[in-house]
Amino acid sequence: MDKTIAKHLFRDAGLPMARDMIVTRRDDRRAVAQQVVVRLGSRVVVKPSRQGSALGVAFPTGAVEIEEALCVALAYDDRVLIEERIEGKEITVGILERNEIEPLPVIEVRTPAGTWYDYEHRYTPGLSEHVVPAVLPEAQYLRTQELAKLAHITLGCRDLSRVDFIVPEHGEPIILEVNTLPGMTPTSLYPDAARAVGLSFEELVSILIRRAVQRGVHQALERTRNG
Repeated sequence: MDKTIAKHLFRDAGLPMARDMIVTRRDDRRAVAQQVVVRLGSRVVVKPSRQGSALGVAFPTGAVEIEEALCVALAYDDRVLIEERIEGKEITVGILERNEIEPLPVIEVRTPAGTWYDYEHRYTPGLSEHVVPAVLPEAQYLRTQELAKLAHITLGCRDLSRVDFIVPEHGEPIILEVNTLPGMTPTSLYPDAARAVGLSFEELVSILIRRAVQRGVHQALERTRNG
């Protein structure tokens, strides 16, 4: 769940990401805001490093708004990630481990004009649309699945994860982050992806439980063998 550490690992693995800066509570926020504009441009995304459900996330434009967004984000975490803002479709790819590491169908998240996929739009029925499969050129569609699998492996995830992207009109999909414990609510994305491959919510949960039980049995046998 630490976006900053995850980005270091992704960068080492050569995965495509937005340019970024890291800010801590010790930094001078006004000076940092000016540096952000010079290094990343005036339109950026500010997010707490270790927070979920889009809490503390803002899309400021210009140094004044960036400074204000930093104040909000630093109330959630002592370290904040600032990324250049890339325009494109908001895309997510679930990963499910069954016999192998399996990318699920790609989903595009849509919200009403002038809004984004914030906390309210994530958890309020009817405020977002999940388009399955996402409407993307075949090459981009397949690339998001490939990158999602690589991100899952890079972080050492197991059983399941969900990888979020911004996909520009042309070019490489950009990895935003990996959700290592995807939501399972009635408005969540991951169950929709599983449903698209014929798995009901009950079947999905059963798969995850069986894997956990089998892993526990295996570990118990190993302890027994080792005395």
